[in-house]
Amino acid sequence: MEYKDPMHELLSSLEQIVFKDDVQAVTLNVKPTAFTEFDQLLANSGLKADEFARAMGISAATVREWQSRREKPSASDLKLMRLIQTSPAPGKRIA
Repeated sequence: MEYKDPMHELLSSLEQIVFKDDVQAVTLNVKPTAFTEFDQLLANSGLKADEFARAMGISAATVREWQSRREKPSASDLKLMRLIQTSPAPGKRIA
């Protein structure tokens, strides 16, 4: 019978754990911030900042504040942005 050194067995097992070839993907569900959601909604709307402001019924200065991250869009602002994004030709329908 072959003698197996316990320390060698332990190190061998650790190597298998640490250096195994199976890489498991980890998905983190990160909730977007108001700023990142605003950036995405503005980009996906296809509107310029002043057109976007007009479609929302707010000043262009407010949109610039959001873009510079000095002011955070409220939850109701974000809801309105989502509605604008889902409606066809938002600038033409609302403005």
